[in-house]
Amino acid sequence: MAEYKVKIKSIENVTHDTLRIVTEKPGGYSFKPGQATEIAINKNGWQNEKRPFTFTSLPGDADLEFIIKTYPEHNGATDKLLDVEVGDELILDEVFGTIDYRGEGLFIAGGAGITPFVAIFRDLQKKEALGMNRLVFANKTSRDIILKEELDEILGNRVVHVLSEEKAQDHAHGLVDKEFLKEHISGGENFFYLCGPPPMMDAVEKHLYDLGVSKKSIIKEGW
Repeated sequence: MAEYKVKIKSIENVTHDTLRIVTEKPGGYSFKPGQATEIAINKNGWQNEKRPFTFTSLPGDADLEFIIKTYPEHNGATDKLLDVEVGDELILDEVFGTIDYRGEGLFIAGGAGITPFVAIFRDLQKKEALGMNRLVFANKTSRDIILKEELDEILGNRVVHVLSEEKAQDHAHGLVDKEFLKEHISGGENFFYLCGPPPMMDAVEKHLYDLGVSKKSIIKEGW
């Protein structure tokens, strides 16, 4: 499997625990919105510690962008990204990923699971093809919402933010359970796109089946 070493061009926080990292783009490196790669840090002891991250940049962009949630308490590879600086190198693998845009529908994301959808929404906006796509975005608190302003600008009133540990104005409160989904499914969705923590996605998928959604209509990441 080919590897690509790229230098970090910029790094900044987009939430209290989420980074935006922009890197060089290798020549001929191509992907589709929604796809991902595995990334390692090119420092002693970390070159083989690869983790999957989704591209949030678009295929035609000059650089690569990744939105990465960090977990300092894990003391692992993702936590180590808090120590990288502009000019440091990352190691990229080949592209992979099963989430791709197949048509209008309801996108359901939890936490950092929003990242493949960010690329898809940016791509659709650029093509003026957002249509009636809608997003349900679940987080613990309002400060955890990744790229909220951009998502609200792109989707307007077709995005619902759901908070499980905080009650806030203009946000739903609770879990994305069967009753919530029943309330927010219009009946006209062609597809349901799922990405988030496995326990949440397993539960959402089961709820969708219980509500009569067919398996072929569900598109999810198979990490």
